[in-house]
Amino acid sequence: MKFMHRLLILAVALTLVLSPPAFAIGTPKLLIGQDFPDPDIVKTDSGYLAFSTSTGAVKVPYAHAPAAEGPWRVGGDALAAVPKWAKPDGGFWAPDVTRLSDGTFVLYFSAAVAPGGEMCIGVATAAKAEGPYTPAGDGPLICVPGDGGDIDPQTFLDSDGSRYLLYKSDGAAVGPPAAIWSQKLLADGRTPDGPRIELLRADLASENAVVEAPSVVKTQSRYVLFYSADTFQSSGYHTGYATAPSLSGPFVKAGTPFLSTDLVGGKVDAPGGADVVDGHIHFHGWLGGGRTARGMYQLPIAFPNDVPQLG
Repeated sequence: MKFMHRLLILAVALTLVLSPPAFAIGTPKLLIGQDFPDPDIVKTDSGYLAFSTSTGAVKVPYAHAPAAEGPWRVGGDALAAVPKWAKPDGGFWAPDVTRLSDGTFVLYFSAAVAPGGEMCIGVATAAKAEGPYTPAGDGPLICVPGDGGDIDPQTFLDSDGSRYLLYKSDGAAVGPPAAIWSQKLLADGRTPDGPRIELLRADLASENAVVEAPSVVKTQSRYVLFYSADTFQSSGYHTGYATAPSLSGPFVKAGTPFLSTDLVGGKVDAPGGADVVDGHIHFHGWLGGGRTARGMYQLPIAFPNDVPQLG
């Protein structure tokens, strides 16, 4: 009996080692404790910048910090003017900033097309990472008929120098659900190069027909695509991931969420809008137990054997 008891203790111990509890990932660090949704993090020569969806009268808020861990300070408005094609009061969603080879900074954003209101993806440029950014072109960069709206742009520069823009098509109540696409761009960051490629669709029950906020990390031999799923107002909103041998796919989704309200022990409500920079994953979550403001949080992240792992 003593022998069997020892075996039972050993089995329980091995289970705890091999399957650590969710709270073992640690407590997310709150970096910005005010409304700052859909954060995009950019490393610069002088520190870090973050850009967010519109809050109040600020079109594209930005924040700056000397290090990824902070302290973060919210600045002004990165977008100098409303594009001619966009509704002035429609909001500017999920911005993304990248730097071209000539030193120009490019800001991608989603905005409502006037007068109909469908969301499309626009572009603006600046000489400095914090802006001010001037809208470029007479119309949206991405606005595909039948998509039901195109939002959540995210750039990715591959190891061969190829530049891509990932984004979400909204889908519709009747017809195909939301999907995430990759569009190759020319070196100017403002000209599509060839047809777009579908990377994944909302085909899991837990996603409730929503996949959005794409962000890609290239590991040693895989492409890891993070995305948000479910409706953002719900505590079921979570971050998942899929992996592929190339950016064109095929992407295979992980079987369970990567970051969720339950997995962080309720310390962050509805974690989504993730962006990975310098060993950290940044994301937003609802503040104060309500549904009025989303703050920016951070956790360490690593990729042992090409698999993302929270620290």
